[in-house]
Amino acid sequence: MESINYPRMTLEGKVALVTGAAQGLGKWIALGLAHAGADLALADLDKKGVDQTAKEIEEMGHKAFPVKADLTKIDSIKEMVQKTITTFGRIDCLVNNAGISGRKPFLDTTPEDFDLISNVNFRGVYFASQIVAKEMISKGGGKIINIASAAGFLIRSGVPLSVYAGTKAGVIMFTKAFAEELAPYKIYVNAVAPGYFNTPGAQGRLRDPKISDNILSFIPLKKVGETQDIIGPVLFLASDLSNFITGQTIFVDGGRTIL
Repeated sequence: MESINYPRMTLEGKVALVTGAAQGLGKWIALGLAHAGADLALADLDKKGVDQTAKEIEEMGHKAFPVKADLTKIDSIKEMVQKTITTFGRIDCLVNNAGISGRKPFLDTTPEDFDLISNVNFRGVYFASQIVAKEMISKGGGKIINIASAAGFLIRSGVPLSVYAGTKAGVIMFTKAFAEELAPYKIYVNAVAPGYFNTPGAQGRLRDPKISDNILSFIPLKKVGETQDIIGPVLFLASDLSNFITGQTIFVDGGRTIL
């Protein structure tokens, strides 16, 4: 009988760093990774928010280290990573979740708007990945998971997200480029591209029947994403179940990007 090495979807003994962990998708992802056994470093500009996320993780029986971080500043990224290494000794998984949407028409977008969104969504992802990857190399490998967006693949009529969409398309290509360069170091790089989710920030729009009906009309499954829908794919990519996958983007959007 053939001997099979059965992988497990567990993160017991692992350390994960999640950016943008104060609320929404980032908080859900952090809680999901902790539920699977990981200890967490939690980064966000909203220190009160990450403190609350840390408290919930600690109540689950896992260690959590909240840190205030500004991903537009390289020194802040370096400090975030160094504090995580000092606290836990290593980083096994980085989730680049922090991002800014910025709904503003192309003709009204200012250089300041452009710089803020791209500095967080694009430049921040690049250098957070670079700085963490150097630490992962010294420890023998790791997982980097970038949170992209369905908007990085297509545009929804009437939703002015040109800068955001451009940065998320860039994140999808970063994922491929990082994966190729980091493969020799056993660092796996993949992305998850969410569609519309029932996050606290979206609930106001979803409560409006006209807006909600319009959103659902573009989604084949006729529903928006919930907590478990983002946790599952990220946990899969963070675990040993995905150890022959790198450079890929999983669209988690109810089928939106097939239309």
